[in-house]
Amino acid sequence: MKSLRIGLLTDVFLPDQNGVSTSVLLLQRELRRRGHRAVIVAPRFPDYLDPETLHGVVRLPSMIHPALPRQRLAFPTRRRLSGQFDLVHTHTPGAIGFWGARLAKRWDIPHISTFHTHLEHYAHYIPGLSTLEKHAGVLTRIVRRFYVKADLIVAPTEASRAMLPHYGIYRPSVVLPTGIDESLLQDAPDVLSPWPAGKRRLLSVGRLGFEKRHELVLQALAEVRKQHDAHLVILGEGPQRDLLRQKAASMGLEQHVTFYGPVPLATIGAYYRQAELFVFGSDTETQGLVLAEAQTMGVPVVAVGAEGTLGSVEPGLSGHLVGRGDWQGLARYSSELLADPQAMADMSAEARRFARRFSSSKMAEQMIDIYLQALSEQGRRAAGPDYGGLSYPDSSYAKANGRSIRKYGLRGF
Repeated sequence: MKSLRIGLLTDVFLPDQNGVSTSVLLLQRELRRRGHRAVIVAPRFPDYLDPETLHGVVRLPSMIHPALPRQRLAFPTRRRLSGQFDLVHTHTPGAIGFWGARLAKRWDIPHISTFHTHLEHYAHYIPGLSTLEKHAGVLTRIVRRFYVKADLIVAPTEASRAMLPHYGIYRPSVVLPTGIDESLLQDAPDVLSPWPAGKRRLLSVGRLGFEKRHELVLQALAEVRKQHDAHLVILGEGPQRDLLRQKAASMGLEQHVTFYGPVPLATIGAYYRQAELFVFGSDTETQGLVLAEAQTMGVPVVAVGAEGTLGSVEPGLSGHLVGRGDWQGLARYSSELLADPQAMADMSAEARRFARRFSSSKMAEQMIDIYLQALSEQGRRAAGPDYGGLSYPDSSYAKANGRSIRKYGLRGF
């Protein structure tokens, strides 16, 4: 197979640790392992250097985002690129994402885009934006304007793909979850336990923001502690850190919760390894990558089941799902599992089995098939760059997903 030149363009990347950053990083690793020239294009952060082990990253000049101070607003320029891509894969509807769409159109190459985030769930971070979104649909328009530029949209779950028409987006689409690098998690070096000795070990991971609903996990912990001597560790940082600390203190949980902050991807597996149970309250996920990470490490999950998380847990086998805002359900299932070692062990084994379907290797192979199919269709659609005779109408992806391709119009886009 010819080595493909793939541009992975994102407005969100390291050192900002989140699901998008992890998704882009793991995809690039797998693509490069297979000999493809995958390049991540992302904003430059002052005083941050990519580790020597991370290759193929182009950093663009940037400034503090005027509306989101924790993020960077990039200034795209082709001078930073060493050549032309065979295919553009965008990951965010920001300055770099829109630039990637323009590059794809200018170069007449396929534009694939992954639908990672429901932007409207983050409107509260910008004063007045929630009102503008409610009355004028500002963010909805941005999302629609961006994704209608894509030749194909990749959604991490069926639930997230089903949301596309609500934005007025009717482009060809397929479902492909973000992959999990099991070896990266399993090989994480041991770390000192953040849990006090002798306590039942609950873990939650996620940005300390309103949309993650950490307060539900705190409420559940207070109820669980009526039966079990449990301690909760939360990995992550964000604007709600102080508020959540205050809430924990007001609930008498100050000594029973550790706000540990963010940890590197290379070591996060060590924290999953030490946890007994993973508890998650967010109802705004497109996939819930941390749920797959926890299950990969054999940690049963008790989580709110909404949108993307619905397909990320096998209810009753790898974990339990409850309704939006149901902290009582989180507490009930958590308490039941902590009280039943055999049920915990059975669910741990099922969690590992279920999570194998999210292997980053398997997901990358399917993504490559998507790329090849897109290039093949592009070649048939018009005479464009020479792809060295690439034509894969019978690729494994096409065979496995032929019905989906025809249904959503990938063939002949």
